[in-house]
Amino acid sequence: MKEKVVGALRPLIPEEVTIEVTIPDQEAFGHYSTNVAFKLAKTRGTSPITIAEDIIKKISTNPLFSRVELKAPGFINVWIQDIEYYKELDKILLEKETYGKKIGKKNKKIQIEYVSANPTGPLTLANGRGGFLGDALSNVLDSQGFAVEREYYVNDTGNQVVTLGKSLVANCGHIPFEETFYKGEYVAEWAQEHKEFIEKHKDDPEHVGRAAADYFLSLIQEALEKKAKIHFDRYTSEQKDIHDKKYVEKVLDVLKTKNVVYEADGATWFKTTEFDDDKDRVLITSKKTPTYLLADAGHYLETKERGFYGKVLILGPDHYGYVARIQAVAKILGLEDSRVIITQAVRLLKGGEEMKMSKRKGAFVTFSELIDEVGVDVARFFFLMISPDSHMDFDIDLAREHSNKNPVFYLQYAFVRASSILQKTECGACSDYAPLATPEDTLLMRKLSEFPDILEEVGATFSVHRITQYAGELSRAFHNFYEKEHVDGVEEKTMRARRALVEASQHVLGNTLRILGCSTPEKM
Repeated sequence: MKEKVVGALRPLIPEEVTIEVTIPDQEAFGHYSTNVAFKLAKTRGTSPITIAEDIIKKISTNPLFSRVELKAPGFINVWIQDIEYYKELDKILLEKETYGKKIGKKNKKIQIEYVSANPTGPLTLANGRGGFLGDALSNVLDSQGFAVEREYYVNDTGNQVVTLGKSLVANCGHIPFEETFYKGEYVAEWAQEHKEFIEKHKDDPEHVGRAAADYFLSLIQEALEKKAKIHFDRYTSEQKDIHDKKYVEKVLDVLKTKNVVYEADGATWFKTTEFDDDKDRVLITSKKTPTYLLADAGHYLETKERGFYGKVLILGPDHYGYVARIQAVAKILGLEDSRVIITQAVRLLKGGEEMKMSKRKGAFVTFSELIDEVGVDVARFFFLMISPDSHMDFDIDLAREHSNKNPVFYLQYAFVRASSILQKTECGACSDYAPLATPEDTLLMRKLSEFPDILEEVGATFSVHRITQYAGELSRAFHNFYEKEHVDGVEEKTMRARRALVEASQHVLGNTLRILGCSTPEKM
């Protein structure tokens, strides 16, 4: 529907001006609203109100609109004719599971990297938050015509693997324990189970670390793919796919060619201050050891050479300082539409108080344990409700509730209710939607028609939490319709129209659940 509004405005607006159309929070401000008069005022030296008045005169007779109004200081608010929503119902009933998707050639390859936790232990809540975000974002971009690759980058080399090996060797008493070693119970358990192996290779902690990392990675993969339903197309090995294939050396040559590196104090430096970083960064230390940044730059080059035009990297809350330098790499290598998303920390709340993170006291701390506690659909929806740049309080009590207070239960219950109505009623196809005239009918129609607009918005802004907000609005509209209107026991034309509205609702509710990665239950 948003495209139709833009189409009505486009003949009046210069091609170089982007027409932004939004959905107001309140119907009093229209079904859709645009600020285009403000943009034109900047170049024309005229007030936004004067420009808006002129535009309104020209579009007020457009049959798309039932009403057009000016809202000071220059917003143009429009209301859509009911017949346009009737057309949208027909479209939903025709397209069903593909409604909202942009079907066509996928000519833009984009890689989304998420989770990428070091294989040195179980997944944390922060890993889970980024995992659900990357998975849902991949679904959205796929629906918008992008060719998406979902990547987990395995940091299976370097200091963390050696440190893991030393931690295991120390657990078996062969070397003194150091403060920097891994201290989790999972380390002690693996060490006890592999005493003979560690004894045999105690002088080669990297070998021990690699063996343990392979095991922990298998647990991570199982937790993500089977338990959390987070899918990956590719697990990229830093050792095999980057170091062994000489991408570290290749990218260093590229950076030198671009004249963005220099030598100082025996080290090789990257001129990241030229790309809004607070200081230049080391690529190769004075000990001739490549840094993580250089290896990651090699990874970006490998991504570019495989034909991707952009890369989205989702990182946890302790990586803020990394954004400018990795974005510099993306820009230099020509990964055009690349960005980094930082997720904020997660707190678990129970009884209104923060849960202490201690396994010894019986409180769960890992991502897998949280899913075991509340279920994968609830965990996924709750993580996706909050913008990644905001700290999150995960309310365990609310997550356990099977009531309308629980937003994912509320959404799934709407889907089940719609399915139940369709199973219990039977009538011919609808050819007249005019009986859909109550406030509940019309609000539900409008909410259904917003689904493609929401997907397009999220595809452009990556604001996945907007889908969960929409899911709440759609659920509320459907439940209000369900409580106040009848499908059976009414006049035949009304029954056909209402049943068609319920069928369209089931499709959009299901599509919303699927795009978020949640299940569509048959009963609740």
